[in-house]
Amino acid sequence: QVQLDESGGGLVQAGGSLRLSCAASGRTFGLFAMGWFRQAPGKEREVIATIRWINGNTYHADSVKGRFTISRDNAKNSVYLQMNSLKPEDTAVYYCAGSKQYLDSAYYYTRNEMEYWGKGTLVTVSS
Repeated sequence: QVQLDESGGGLVQAGGSLRLSCAASGRTFGLFAMGWFRQAPGKEREVIATIRWINGNTYHADSVKGRFTISRDNAKNSVYLQMNSLKPEDTAVYYCAGSKQYLDSAYYYTRNEMEYWGKGTLVTVSS
């Protein structure tokens, strides 16, 4: 099993920044990708950004492109989400996720491929 622990959420004013961290532990060997998802009240969980463990290739959803950046630290088995220019509509619970499924580079990981999930961290952006 893989355990994922998120941290870094909180309350921030619109236009501000936050950095989320996710540390993976346990049977992390074989992880192909990790990512960040979010779920706002009454909405489905959506992919925000993913990163492939081996080559660092990233995907960012259009809604956050240019504002959010996913990165990884292989030595620490950790991924990060730098969030800048935050908007009230970014308010949600943010989840870290991991997958041991290989996916061709022509496709991006969605929640369907993610097998491991953190408990989530709340991000609230005030207007």
